[in-house]
Amino acid sequence: MVKEIFEAYDIRGIYPDEINADIASDIVGYIVRDFIKSGKVVVGRDIRVGSWKMYKAVVRSFKRSGIKVEKAGIITTPMLYFLVNNINASGGVMVTASHNPKEYNGLKVVGKNAIPISGKDIYEKIKEHV
Repeated sequence: MVKEIFEAYDIRGIYPDEINADIASDIVGYIVRDFIKSGKVVVGRDIRVGSWKMYKAVVRSFKRSGIKVEKAGIITTPMLYFLVNNINASGGVMVTASHNPKEYNGLKVVGKNAIPISGKDIYEKIKEHV
């Protein structure tokens, strides 16, 4: 896992070299440990190459950690925010690299009330545990 993928607003890098399904799964483990510790989450994805594999890995990792998952499938990021609030979820993850070029992919992470969780904050927690 390279530090450079952890941005102020999200986690993103070149797929599959800097971020991929395995890395996404590992990151979710830290998200559960330090940010979204219980309840249910919403997981969505865009249509980028690799998003399907990363989406499946994120869902599996949350389920393995005992978190209930509402699979939203292909949606936009604002739709994820709406769903997190609408079903009163503990948080959510959107598999996307937003406006970045097609070779990128990533994760946008939100907590309760769809409040963003910074990629940099996630990275700091990972450093504490590694």
